Amino acid sequence: MTEAVEYDVVVLGGGPAGENIVDRTRAAGLSTALVENELVGGECSYWACVPSKALLRPVLARADARRVPGLAGAVDGPLDTAAVYAHRDYWTGDWKDQGQIDWLDSIGADIHRGHGRLVGDRTVAVTGSDGEQRTLSARHAVVVATGTRAVVPDVPGIAGARPWTSREATSARQAPGRLVIVGGSVVASEMATAWQGLGSQVTVLVRGSRLLPRMEPFAGEFVADALREAGADVRTGVAVESVVRENPAGPVRVVLEGGEVVEGDELLMATGRAPRTEDIGLDAVGLTPGGWIGVDETCRVPGFDWLYAVGDVNHRALLTHQGKYQARIAGAAIAARAAGTPLDTAPWGAHTATADTRALPQAVFTDPEAAAVGLTLAEAERAGHRVRAVDHDLGRVSGAGLYADGYRGRARMIVDLDREVLLGATFVGPGAAELVHAATIAVAGEVPVARLWHAVPAFPTVSEIWLRLLEAYRDQG
Repeated sequence: MTEAVEYDVVVLGGGPAGENIVDRTRAAGLSTALVENELVGGECSYWACVPSKALLRPVLARADARRVPGLAGAVDGPLDTAAVYAHRDYWTGDWKDQGQIDWLDSIGADIHRGHGRLVGDRTVAVTGSDGEQRTLSARHAVVVATGTRAVVPDVPGIAGARPWTSREATSARQAPGRLVIVGGSVVASEMATAWQGLGSQVTVLVRGSRLLPRMEPFAGEFVADALREAGADVRTGVAVESVVRENPAGPVRVVLEGGEVVEGDELLMATGRAPRTEDIGLDAVGLTPGGWIGVDETCRVPGFDWLYAVGDVNHRALLTHQGKYQARIAGAAIAARAAGTPLDTAPWGAHTATADTRALPQAVFTDPEAAAVGLTLAEAERAGHRVRAVDHDLGRVSGAGLYADGYRGRARMIVDLDREVLLGATFVGPGAAELVHAATIAVAGEVPVARLWHAVPAFPTVSEIWLRLLEAYRDQG
């Protein structure tokens, strides 16, 4: 039997971006339905950001403690891994989403469990696990927020090797004796840090020339050096030719181009993401199934007055916080259009996702941490800006030396010489992730360098790096 229900807004996908669309449209007084086939809260809550940081936090805290005189000797022993996993399980709600459902109930949003597909303009069909069919229609907007899935390349033998993806890497119940990681991305770098710290012997195989290729080159170099010092084997410029696992409970052998074999007990393929759009009915409205969904600055799909896409699925920025930001922008735009009020679509306007391209922050929770916002030097030069990169040794800041003995790190800011504002900044070092929001404000606010002189960093904090960077810029003249 098919049940038909009408709403103002129907949201496909219950991850952070989808939840934020629901929150903003409900706050505007619109009736909203959320369709989710797995757990409400999505990849971030159960298999990505949250569990990975729960695994990483004790590893990083121990590393920091070992750099503090008077404390180092107290943390020489192994981590209590059972407690680490229990803490991880607590933060994932033991992979149950009742807390998220309670929140949806509290704001008056409806949840429809099942697989949702577009079947026509403003119309979504939902098939429940019991086969029940429901049809949801939207007076104002359908929002696609279905996110991404891990990509496992079609390497010979990969299917029989039962590789981990990010899901298995963040939900595993024990550390494998030997973990081989293929990839050089954030997932590869963070999971190498986590599992090396939790007791695995880690080997990282990177096709490219460095880790963290989307950041300034020195970021990946610092992380790779630290992993090697911790005992990991990090190799760059290598390619996987095939994978062999003869016994499901036995070791996996990774054959590299040239014939060398790297053996492990588990294999993590951290080789990219693809949009979850292959079976959501895009063809029913004239779009290509399986592809990224292009959007304008309000996150509306060009050619439609009712279809939006937020989060990873639109490929603007594959980061949870940016997906939530897009959802706030799109939710405000949907509400304004529903009310017939004008939109503010100027750069940095209330209905324009400007930060996606001009002030996008990212933090990588490796040891040392790496954090960046805006453009790298190479990106700024490719975009035609006349810029100067200003670098400083983060370890030469008083606050850093007090934070950790032998502190090692680096900072860079990219200055637009024509406008005297920052286009980007990158920090690498213990605790460096906490520096990125100040940089984000400077970049998003287009704060003049002359005004930044008057933003005095407290002494003795690692934030003194701002003063040193500004002094270096002044001295370069």
